[in-house]
Amino acid sequence: MHNKPTWEELDNKYPCTSRHEFNIPTFKSLAIPNIPKGKTETSPVNYLCGNSLGLMPKTTRDSINKELDAWSDRGVESHFRHPWNNGTPWVDVDLPVIPLMSPIVGAEQEEIAVLNSLTVNLNNLLVAFYRPSQHRYKILFESGAFPSDCYAFINQCKNHGIDPEEGLIMMKPRDGEYTLRTEDILQIIEENHESLALVCFPGIQYYTGQLFDIETITKFIVNNYPEISVGWDLAHAVGNVELKLHEWGVDFAVWCSYKYLNSGPGGIGGIFIHIKHGKRSGDSYLNRHAGWWGNNKEQRFLMKESFNPIPGALGFRQSNPSVVDVVALKSSLEIFKKYGGITVLRQRSEILTNYLEDLLKDSPYYFNDKESFFANEQTATKIGFIIITLSQNDKCLHGAQLSLLFLSKHSEHSMESVFKIMNQNGVIADERKPNVIRLAPAPLYNTFKDVYESVHILNSAIEQLNTDFL
Repeated sequence: MHNKPTWEELDNKYPCTSRHEFNIPTFKSLAIPNIPKGKTETSPVNYLCGNSLGLMPKTTRDSINKELDAWSDRGVESHFRHPWNNGTPWVDVDLPVIPLMSPIVGAEQEEIAVLNSLTVNLNNLLVAFYRPSQHRYKILFESGAFPSDCYAFINQCKNHGIDPEEGLIMMKPRDGEYTLRTEDILQIIEENHESLALVCFPGIQYYTGQLFDIETITKFIVNNYPEISVGWDLAHAVGNVELKLHEWGVDFAVWCSYKYLNSGPGGIGGIFIHIKHGKRSGDSYLNRHAGWWGNNKEQRFLMKESFNPIPGALGFRQSNPSVVDVVALKSSLEIFKKYGGITVLRQRSEILTNYLEDLLKDSPYYFNDKESFFANEQTATKIGFIIITLSQNDKCLHGAQLSLLFLSKHSEHSMESVFKIMNQNGVIADERKPNVIRLAPAPLYNTFKDVYESVHILNSAIEQLNTDFL
């Protein structure tokens, strides 16, 4: 990288001031047997897997232990008389999370709630927003959607007596491309606007790392075809990129919190419902799966047999949330607030992932496309990779994650071999079979040194395997 800043210079200019707030796994804690030269048992590994599971904030353990103590000390009484001065009675434990979550997704406070898990929330909100009629019944989504989303859409069709083959439009990228073009999405909406009931895409595609143009797609639908519901699965976008769900006019959105929001494995999910849908008119309200925790708070414990939902997203709650899950999420969201919020963190994230992209493109094993890798049979390298995530130069069309597609002239298992060597040398990423490794430096705890070392180890792994194949 001639005349480009070094990782030392970048870490000095853009320091990771929040890194100390997190527990970072070490070679010892991960039981890595052969510690690389220059590292010790207590050296932190290079954790680039926040897109799968974020690291644990150091405050989380204390937050959870306090609730365990409350359970131990007061049992059921902690629902209304929490023993800690700054503790929230369990009956309202999710409410302090709302003002912390609101700026992260760009929502009014009454538009969001934390509850359930992502797929449960998606299925619940489809009950409200997928309202097929004789002529308007189709769902538009992507062919490479995360399986849970695909299953949800298939079953929604079946639940309404619609053949999924007829009711689903599964959009694919153009031949030879890995990501969807915004203009193609708008065109297919235009072509099918008379039969579309729902459009639902991911904010960021889990496999390719593509950041969709949420604003453009949403506003196109809202301004031209308001009878079509528009929703977003923000599993990989929340806590990763800036969102303005209220301003953009999104009808609904769902997300998980265990990735960039660092709430822990299987952490509690969240929903957004635009304020225009949360309002009530007398006894009329948006259809939903109903439960007592979404009922009028003042009447909740009267055990009435009539449902009187809370206005806004809180009216979509069904049961009281897990106290442990909620406080785990809160401990992480407080770190977001402490270090400037999503706008500041996104700025650092862009620089961090730009650096990763630059290093990867400087690799002797990087190729622009498959054709250039396979073109010369005499090329020395038997393993190479391309980046299937859109370049940062393309109007910032990705978040923290870059997806590397591995190519091989020797073995169909080359990606797995590279991944194993990287893991043994302290790079924690994740693989998506058959041939993709995803790298995602998180701005809350990753450094430029993490990125530099990870790419160096990647290059060394490919070099080692190429030598073995000769």
